[in-house]
Amino acid sequence: MLFILPFAIIKTNMSYKIDILKKADWPPLLEGINQLPNKLFYVGKVADWSRKLLCVVGARKNTNYGREAVETLIESLRGYPITIVSGLALGIDSIAHRVALKNNLPTIAIPGSGLSLEVLHPQSHTHLAIEIIEKGGMMMNEFEPEFKATQWSFPQRNRIMAGMSHATLVIEAEQKSGTLITARLATEYNRDVLALPGSIFNTTSQGPHMLIRLGATPIRDSDDILEALHLEKIGNGENENNEEKYFDCSEREMQIIKLLIEPLARDKILRQAQSEYQITVGEAQTLLSLLELKGLIRESLGEIRLS
Repeated sequence: MLFILPFAIIKTNMSYKIDILKKADWPPLLEGINQLPNKLFYVGKVADWSRKLLCVVGARKNTNYGREAVETLIESLRGYPITIVSGLALGIDSIAHRVALKNNLPTIAIPGSGLSLEVLHPQSHTHLAIEIIEKGGMMMNEFEPEFKATQWSFPQRNRIMAGMSHATLVIEAEQKSGTLITARLATEYNRDVLALPGSIFNTTSQGPHMLIRLGATPIRDSDDILEALHLEKIGNGENENNEEKYFDCSEREMQIIKLLIEPLARDKILRQAQSEYQITVGEAQTLLSLLELKGLIRESLGEIRLS
C-alpha cells in the first residue's frame, strides 16, 4: 500500500511517499523484541542492515556540553559502517541526525507520530526530516501516516529504536527522563547501553550516571563506541598516517585489510575475498600469513582482526 501525501508545510511540488516496509526488509535485530509491530511504515531508502546501528538519545533541553559531545563523537565515527538511529525529537536527537548528515553517515529517524508531514512531530523538524530522506536516509515507525503523537506513543516507538539497534548511547537525561525508557528496553533486549559521563552539578548528568552505576559502559571517546560495536579502529585518526602504516602493502593485501573493518572468522574472510575481489582461497591464505608476519593483523578467539 502506497500513501502519497503533499508537502503541505513546505511549499514545493515534491510528493511524500509513505510505503509499508516488507517483512524481508525489516531490521534483523527487531525480530527479537517483545510486542513486535504488525507492520512498519517508512519513507526514503531502505537502510543497509549490514551496518552497525547506533541509537543516540538524550535530553530535549541539552547543554552545550551535550551538543559538543555528540558532535565530537559522531564526527569521529565518519568512515565506519555505522548508521545513526534517533527519534527526530528536539535536543540531542536532532543534533545526532544533523551531525550524521554532515559527516556522510546514514541516519534513520523514528518519530513518535505518523510520518505524514501534516502530523510529523515536532513540526519544527520537517525540514530535517526531508533532508534525511534526500540524503539517502530513512524515516520509519509503526504508526499510521496521519497518527498524531500522544504521550504513550513515544515510549512505544522507543522499543523500536532500542530493538533495532546494536547499542544505545545516552548523552544527557534527567533521572526521570523518558530517555531512560529506551536504555531500559535496550537492556531487556540484551543490547549494549552506553552513557556519557557529565558534571555532577548538572541534572542532565543524573540519568547517564545512574546507568553507569547499573553497568552501562561509560563513553570517554569514539574508541569506546567502536569497541562496543565490535568494530576495529583503522589507524589512530590524526595521530597516525595510514599510508605510512600500509606503505609496503600490495593491492591484494590492502583488499584483505579492507575486509577487516571488523573482526572476522578465517573462513568468512576467504569467502568474502573470493566473492568481492576474486582472490582464490590459496592466495588469500598466503596474504593473511604475510599480513600477520608484518604485524598488521592478529588472530585470536577464532577471529582475525587488525593490529
